[in-house]
Amino acid sequence: MNVSQFIQHHFRHFNAAALVDAADAYVAHLERGGKMMVTLAGAMSTAELGLSLAEMIRQGKVAAITCTGANLEEDIFNLMAHKHYVRLPHYRDLSPEDEKALEDRGLNRVTDTCIPEEQAFRAIEKHILALWVRADKAGERYFPHEFMYQLLREKLKPKDYQIPAQDSWLLAACERDLPIFVPGWEDSTLGNIFVSHVKTGDIKSYTTVKSGLEYMGRLIDWYLEHSQGAPEPSLSGPSAKKGAAAAKGASARSLTAGKAPKAKKLAKGQNPGVGFFQIGGGIAGDFPICVVPLIHQDMGVHCPYWGYFCQISDSTTSYGSYSGAVPNEKISWGKLAIDTPKFVIESDASIVAPLIFARVLGW
Repeated sequence: MNVSQFIQHHFRHFNAAALVDAADAYVAHLERGGKMMVTLAGAMSTAELGLSLAEMIRQGKVAAITCTGANLEEDIFNLMAHKHYVRLPHYRDLSPEDEKALEDRGLNRVTDTCIPEEQAFRAIEKHILALWVRADKAGERYFPHEFMYQLLREKLKPKDYQIPAQDSWLLAACERDLPIFVPGWEDSTLGNIFVSHVKTGDIKSYTTVKSGLEYMGRLIDWYLEHSQGAPEPSLSGPSAKKGAAAAKGASARSLTAGKAPKAKKLAKGQNPGVGFFQIGGGIAGDFPICVVPLIHQDMGVHCPYWGYFCQISDSTTSYGSYSGAVPNEKISWGKLAIDTPKFVIESDASIVAPLIFARVLGW
C-alpha cells in the first residue's frame, strides 16, 4: 500500500476527508488545463517541505509560488548548511537561559530546529552581497527571487550541497525559471542584511532590489496571461467606469457595465483558470489572492476569479485573522466566485501539505 492508497483507505471523515477532497480537486483542476499558485507562509522551508514540493515543481504541478522572504532564503540555508542544523525535540521545555545559550552558540531557533548563524546566514551573505554590489554598480535592479536564482546559478556549487539537490524546492524552481512572488521581502534575514549594507555604504541604493509593489505589477501580467479562457465575471458600474482608461493598454479584454460581478459556469472542456493552494496565511496568502479584485475592481478590466481554492491553517475565524477567514469571506472581496471549489483543512501544514502533494503525485 503506497501513500495515496493509505490516504484513500483511512482518511474518510472530518479534516482527513477534506484533505482527500482537496487533493483530488487539485488533480482535477490540472487535468482540465488549469494552473496552480502555491503560497508558503510560516517556516515551511525549514520544515523541509522541499522533499515533496520540489517534485511537484519538476512535474509541472505548480505554476508559480508566492512566499515570504524567510521561506525563500531558508530553503537555500538548508541546502548549504543542513549538517550544522540542530534539532531540539524538547523545545517546549527551554528556559530563557537556555535560549540565551543558543544565541551564544550562534543558533537561531525555529520551533524545534536551529539554523546556524555562521554556516547559513553569514556564509550566504558573502555570496549574495557580491551579486547585490555588482547590480548596484551597474545600475541594474532585480527581484529578490532573481538574486536567489543568480546565487544558485553562479555562486553555489553542487559539491557543497548538504542535502540531495532533488530535495530543494528553490533549486527545482530555479531550473524551471518558475515565477516567484515575495511580498514583504524586507521582513527576512537577507532583507535585514541588505539594509545593513545600504546603511554602511556597501550598496548605494535601496532600489537595487525591486519592491513588493513591482511584484504586484508583475503578478497582474502573470495572472491575466495564465487565466485566459477561464469564465469571467461581469463588472459593476463603478468598477467598469473607473478602469476604462487603464484597460486600454492593460488587457485585450473588453469592459462592460453590469449590476454586480457574477460567476459564469465552467463549460465542458473549458480552462478552469488559476487555482490557489494556500499553506498557512499571512502576507504570502493575502498578497497574491488580492490580484483578482485589483484587476476587476480597481483597474476595471475583465478578470476570472481564482478557479480553485484550498487553505491549510489551524487559525480560527473568530480571531479576526486573515489566516483563519473561511473561503466564503473572500467572495465578498471579489476574490472567489460562488461556485469556486473551496476546501479548508484545519490542521498542521507541515503534516497536511506533504500528504496532499503525495496524493497529487501518485506516491
